[in-house]
Amino acid sequence: MTAELVRGQNHPLSQVRLEVRVSAGKPIVAGATLSDEQGRVRGVEWVAHPGAPTLPGLEVSKQAAADHRLAFDLDALPPTVHRVSVLLALPTGVGGPVRFGAVAAPFVAVTGLDGSEVVSYTLTGLDAESAVVALELYRRQGVWKVRAVGQGYAGGLAELLTDQGLPEARQLAGSINEAVAQGLARSVAAPPPRTPDADRSRQAAASAPGPDQPYAGPGPQGTPGTVTPQQSPYDTPGPQGATAPQTGRTGGSAQPDPSSVAQPPSPNGGGPINYSHPGRQTAAPPPPPPTAPPAQPGQPAQPVAGDATGWSMEERLYNQVWGMFEDLARTVAAYRSAVDFADSRMEKELDHVLSDPRSRIGGQGDAAREAAHAKHAHLVDQARAVLDRDLAQLTAEAEVVEPALPMAYARWDNPVWHGYHAPLEIPMALRLGDLRLPESENLSIPMLVRLPLERGLWIDSGRASLEGTLADSDQVRRLAMDTAVAHAARLLAVYPAGEFTVHVIDPAGAGASSLAPLAQSGVLGSPPAAGAAGVADVLARLTQRVDLVQMALRGGAADSLPPGLDTAEQLLIVNDFPHGFDDRAVTQLRYLADEGPAVGVHLMMVADREDAAAYGPLLDPLWRSLLRITPVPDDHLADPWVGHAWTYEPSLVPANSQVLQQVLALVAAARRSWNR
Repeated sequence: MTAELVRGQNHPLSQVRLEVRVSAGKPIVAGATLSDEQGRVRGVEWVAHPGAPTLPGLEVSKQAAADHRLAFDLDALPPTVHRVSVLLALPTGVGGPVRFGAVAAPFVAVTGLDGSEVVSYTLTGLDAESAVVALELYRRQGVWKVRAVGQGYAGGLAELLTDQGLPEARQLAGSINEAVAQGLARSVAAPPPRTPDADRSRQAAASAPGPDQPYAGPGPQGTPGTVTPQQSPYDTPGPQGATAPQTGRTGGSAQPDPSSVAQPPSPNGGGPINYSHPGRQTAAPPPPPPTAPPAQPGQPAQPVAGDATGWSMEERLYNQVWGMFEDLARTVAAYRSAVDFADSRMEKELDHVLSDPRSRIGGQGDAAREAAHAKHAHLVDQARAVLDRDLAQLTAEAEVVEPALPMAYARWDNPVWHGYHAPLEIPMALRLGDLRLPESENLSIPMLVRLPLERGLWIDSGRASLEGTLADSDQVRRLAMDTAVAHAARLLAVYPAGEFTVHVIDPAGAGASSLAPLAQSGVLGSPPAAGAAGVADVLARLTQRVDLVQMALRGGAADSLPPGLDTAEQLLIVNDFPHGFDDRAVTQLRYLADEGPAVGVHLMMVADREDAAAYGPLLDPLWRSLLRITPVPDDHLADPWVGHAWTYEPSLVPANSQVLQQVLALVAAARRSWNR
């Protein structure tokens, strides 16, 4: 299963011969640097770039391109190398984009030699940067890992290489840019799409060029243009009749390169042969369609739902939500940094005043203190004005995006649920709640997690969740179970009929009232298990399913599973843990939490950690393996970039609303129709 990383996250590598594939939609430069234990690049011989594309253990592309494949053999690297950084940069001086904020977010994937993805990472949140460290492969205690970095540099390659400790950074950056410019001058753009076989001969005959006829570009109704024998069919006319590749470069005529010039057209006029796979997506996702009018000078751009890259509207909205999350994290981090700077500056100025005994008394000292406070207030007001501007823009975007979200991303009060119908495929992600920061009380960002779930969920019903609320412990336990039911219902609703099954363990029946919508609608795989015998039965069946699927996958015999095995994704809701659990049941639960997600068995715990304190550190791995969420707002989540403490608010069904029962009834009807 591919791991989709976010900035700062790492992942172990199980193989040493790898490829790093880059897709950016626009020509960019890809390179790599080698560094020692201190993260320092020792010299230019430790940098792989288009001018020197090969180093021991790695090879990079020789020129700028929209797609790159970088080859790595980590065992062949020098023993003094402990880190390999993958660099991306925009080419300079060729008339193209000068900042990553003006192009689609680059996508990077680490794959095996067979093409199977190990991890992937989308570099979102870039703006004025023209060079970025995308990934780093690093050795830790003899094991190689990959980390998503996403560190950008507005000063380009020179600033990036300087930050890595290279003394000759500016000279090397100039050499790289020169090599890239020469490569672009020799390159040609990608060929146009192939015409269908049925129309190729007719269109070729209709557009056959005369002996002196110049290239005319695309003909009417999408027919291809014509070319002269001396001109590549992939080039566009440049100034004064010269041809230039479609990369923004508009100089004189390019020098021909035997390795890149297209072969002459075939005698039948069909044009050059395109050897690319017709069904494989090798380019970056297309940019969003321009659905909003351009902003007036000096005015912020009008927000548009789906204003992000992606192959579908669902993917665009997913990327847009994550972009809003990163924008909010960044603007609040900038505000806090500005306030910290103002505080430290005022403290230094006050210390300077107090260090002089002559200024401690009298009007001179009072004037200096007033000036320090005035400077502090001015800096804070400036930072707050910028923050308010950014928050207003993000709030306007949220007001546009929220009504456009699909069911899997929408709140329960969104009208999209009233038109519910069983989906035909699994969505990209699921909404678990909302996130906000103290500086943005009126702005919340949907919290989306990818599907299928890679981690189980722990809904904390403990007293730690009571801070700042008036609810007692019984109310919090009831809210925790209501939260679990709402999440389970959402999972059932967004999966195709018959592809998701829910089991419930409620040993003492304490969650019967909250579980009533699930039980009465008939969407449960079996009635809620009660008592020690019920706990043992459910755990034994799910543990056996995990074992069988694992053995089948490891043996390459996935088709030999028992006929009665439910191949749907499984969700186990456990209420009131550890009541009704013996030592064997606890071991089975830990096994499901660790091994279950990889084979489609997921865990949702509704528990208070203090109730299981008697087990001591035995259960620490269980709690760490689950994503902790709370039934009431709580600031326990942190982002991996700047470590903000985000306040999480669960996505609950509005009071007195029947939307949950209506959706579950439709889910049950779709399941019955599917089973016929």
